[in-house]
Amino acid sequence: MDWQKRKVLVTGGASFIGSNLVNALLDRGAQVRVVDDMSSGRVSNIRELIETKRVELLEGDLRAYGVAERAAAGMNVVFHLAADHGGRGYVDLHQAACSVNLMLDGLVFQACKNAKVEKVVYASSGCVYPNHIQTNPSEILYLTEDMVGPPYDADHMYGWAKLMAEMTLRAYHQDWGMKSASCRYFTVYGPRGVENHAVIAMIARAFVKQDPFAVWGTGEQIRNWTYVDDIVAGTILAAEKIDDGTAVNLGTMERIKVIDAVHEILRIFKHNPKIELQPNMPTGPLNRVADNSLAKKLMGWEPKVMFKDGLRKTIDWYIASKKQDEVAAKLEGMLTER
Repeated sequence: MDWQKRKVLVTGGASFIGSNLVNALLDRGAQVRVVDDMSSGRVSNIRELIETKRVELLEGDLRAYGVAERAAAGMNVVFHLAADHGGRGYVDLHQAACSVNLMLDGLVFQACKNAKVEKVVYASSGCVYPNHIQTNPSEILYLTEDMVGPPYDADHMYGWAKLMAEMTLRAYHQDWGMKSASCRYFTVYGPRGVENHAVIAMIARAFVKQDPFAVWGTGEQIRNWTYVDDIVAGTILAAEKIDDGTAVNLGTMERIKVIDAVHEILRIFKHNPKIELQPNMPTGPLNRVADNSLAKKLMGWEPKVMFKDGLRKTIDWYIASKKQDEVAAKLEGMLTER
């Protein structure tokens, strides 16, 4: 796909992942429109692009009358990242809010169909995978795309909404020929990340010298944190390579214990607090790691940034852009909010 002057919409384009995607699309020559209600997006992420008129910003709620239609009008490709979302605390504790994504996604997809958009690329999630197969952290498990079900057992309302959106896009392709792809993101981190996600939360706790240092769960949970640049590259490749609504995992295959990530962060900060495990706090599945072989087969994608390298980059960004007193004042609230 030639991105030169191609008209592209990024929903949620002022957010952490969305704004990084916007930068990458501009680098490829695309003409980018962003729609964002700023509930979790930040104008500061794209302010320079707006001021230099490299990006058109439509500030509005995609659930409101006519916003999705205005956003999709005239677009060639739509990257749909907008969602009511947060980190593990938000996903566990805000079920009704996450359910709104069912409506939001439906409105966006219908607007894209009516506007004759060539392709929709959807930001899905590892939360679509069944909870019951992710309970044993000692099992060497890599989630392949076919494991999603049936039987289906998605991760809370957030995961169910993501799963339903994937199915909707496949139906749109089968019934109406609308091209699409779904990218299942696995635990994304990196610059512009927010404290309600695990890596940034751990960095923030070290940054403010928290002692005792809180760790949600037992620390034995397994994750495969994926650097935002790799996620963005995979999302763009999905637009270029997949037409039929196929969903692909975008995640590393590094199996990392939460407690090991904590120790690495504390080592970098030279902080030596007492670690306080909090098993009653939201922890999510105990064993969630992607198998990325399908993305490699279909798109030639594989992650380039190992966790320790990406973590260092993220910490450098965090230290350079944050103030300790401001982080300390908002941290506890951010852990369960947007």
